[in-house]
Amino acid sequence: MTMHAAATSYQPTQVWESERMLYDLLRAPEKYELFFERYASALIMRLGYGKEIESGEEPYARDILKVVHTVERVASPGAYLVDTFPMLMHLPAWLAPFKQEAARLHNFEINLFRELLLEVREKMRNGKALKCFSRTFLERQSEFGLSDDEGAYVIGTLFEAGAGTTAAAMMSFVLSMCHYPEWLKKMQKEVDRVVGDERLPNFGDIPQLPTVRAIAKETLRWRPVTAGGVPHELIKDDVYEGFFFPAGTNIHANQWAIHRDPELYPDPETFNPDRWLFPGYPTYREPLDRFPNLQNFSAFGFGRRICPGMNIAENSLHLLIARMAWATEISKKPGVEVPLYDYTAGFNVQPKPFVFDLKARSAARKKIVDIAWLQNKDTDPLGLAMGSGA
Repeated sequence: MTMHAAATSYQPTQVWESERMLYDLLRAPEKYELFFERYASALIMRLGYGKEIESGEEPYARDILKVVHTVERVASPGAYLVDTFPMLMHLPAWLAPFKQEAARLHNFEINLFRELLLEVREKMRNGKALKCFSRTFLERQSEFGLSDDEGAYVIGTLFEAGAGTTAAAMMSFVLSMCHYPEWLKKMQKEVDRVVGDERLPNFGDIPQLPTVRAIAKETLRWRPVTAGGVPHELIKDDVYEGFFFPAGTNIHANQWAIHRDPELYPDPETFNPDRWLFPGYPTYREPLDRFPNLQNFSAFGFGRRICPGMNIAENSLHLLIARMAWATEISKKPGVEVPLYDYTAGFNVQPKPFVFDLKARSAARKKIVDIAWLQNKDTDPLGLAMGSGA
């Protein structure tokens, strides 16, 4: 199954989780971080382990998000002195606090990933395991040639990669709408024209919503989640602008700088989705029922290390942004400043908590959101999403 086809098979779960997110967000918008993180975490938990996250506050949900944020912290270049002075790696563990911390973090991480995988194995013995990545791995483990712990890490790192990044992108989307409200109005006009006012947007509408897709892409350009990029190791000697780099050199593609190249992105500091929608901009491509999209966008990395969940993330961002545009009004709260850039530090970044107003566009639309969730909350999107394989 191709990445695109696999991502399509997960759409029922994304629809289900987006209905839950909208329902709760309209009731408690101040908990937006929890609801964005729960959406992303629950989606990956279902796909990876066939396991549901109900509140987002379950111990295993908080533990795995703790792992996510730990990776974001420790993977940040320069987080430890040993990053600058590699010779410190030769110190014995009792003289190297970073080695002691690494051992503690590894034990916490592998115990969590192992427990989640073995829970699926136990369910398989009882005939109760739902279709998920873990079940597929365990059924084909001899073919893959991986140990339990290796498999646990493969699946666990999918969660690490997917849970925090989608949530962070959605937080930046809300921030952009606070500062550039004219784009929310343009998007709402487009969504209303295509969808009408009697139902929520669905995946079938996305090709007719280029403004939604442009806003998703511009959000990732304007505020890239992995701002410093993922390190790549040169497989051969290279020369760049007169500088020689031997094979084995670690190179960080500075995503922040790439997304601010004025030749490719004129006026790069401005949030401007028009750069994806109108001829005359270097980034314009057509037809607009296909472009803009997030395929092969540098925000997801490069080459062999491009994000394997890119298609799932693209579907999530398009659906969530379209549905929020249809259902909600987002704005600054009168008298309260929303910082233009006040982000966390680390490998992945997201806006620090900020205050804004979010409400339903109308009582009728809120009722439609309520009905959609209350009618579907007891259904089984997991079975629907994974029936064609994971």
